[in-house]
Amino acid sequence: MYPGHKLVAKMKLTDGTLRSFKVAKVFRENSDRINSLDFAPSGETLISSSDDDSIVIYDCQEGKPKRTLYSKKYGVDLIRFTHAANTVIYSSNKIDDTIRYLSLHDNKYIRYFPGHTKKVVALCMSPIDDTFMSGSLDKTIRLWDLRSPNCQGLMHVPGRPVCNFDPEGLIFAAGINSEMIKLYDLRSFDKGPFTTFRLQQDKDCDWTGLKFSNDGKLILISTNGTVIRLIDAFSGTPLQQFMGHTNLKGLSIEASFTPDSRYTIVGSQDGKIHVWNNENGSKTIVLDAKHPGPVQCVQFNPKFMMMGSACTNMAFWLPSTDD
Repeated sequence: MYPGHKLVAKMKLTDGTLRSFKVAKVFRENSDRINSLDFAPSGETLISSSDDDSIVIYDCQEGKPKRTLYSKKYGVDLIRFTHAANTVIYSSNKIDDTIRYLSLHDNKYIRYFPGHTKKVVALCMSPIDDTFMSGSLDKTIRLWDLRSPNCQGLMHVPGRPVCNFDPEGLIFAAGINSEMIKLYDLRSFDKGPFTTFRLQQDKDCDWTGLKFSNDGKLILISTNGTVIRLIDAFSGTPLQQFMGHTNLKGLSIEASFTPDSRYTIVGSQDGKIHVWNNENGSKTIVLDAKHPGPVQCVQFNPKFMMMGSACTNMAFWLPSTDD
């Protein structure tokens, strides 16, 4: 990969491997905060969106930026790869709250998905098909199909929603009002949730993200406060509260699972990255990225031993070969 490195396909992650992670490359392609990033399912490409209206496509194997596209008129946030090569969806942060479906190949829009009337704060692709889901500050969650501009399903919720699909793409979870998680069957979501988990309401912060682990057993809740919650996906039992990262400005800081579902990684206002062991709740390591700004985006590559973290800069992490 980058001088002397080669991307290693997933080997077993251990505390030792994670402690050996070092920044292999830093990219300064952006003039403003990177607001989201997403790895392609193949793990070979990473895409980022930024408050400077740019979309940067990175080659993970070569360790370099491939292309930069711009969405100057509408802005760009919450960028997500679809299952087709070279296409993405993203939300707008200027002019309107329409979701856009873009071909990266020729930088042309394939379709628009209008409907939300306030900022879109959650956007996720089904792991199995062309379904995707969005949640907005207009207190709705919408289900869509890439092939049609019309909303396929609409739910009104109290408060800011977070939502995501389970790894099999059969159910989705909606986190509502920072106090409950409702699980829906995708085939019959209009009948209402088949289960609801009530949690103690987070009064000091809002839920800003929800993710399932790859094994489907855990749900991770990100907040704009100083706590990240880990919940049993079947029973709703709170398992861990991860604390220690700094977030005093109410930032929406992303928390992510490692692909093996065993660890949680989260950024921090001070530019560091915290890694916890999901099973026992212990902190595995605090990695210093030397990020000059708050790390609001951090994800692990789905196929390779590599991590990406972002403030205004993008950092690529690899396990150190010295160990």
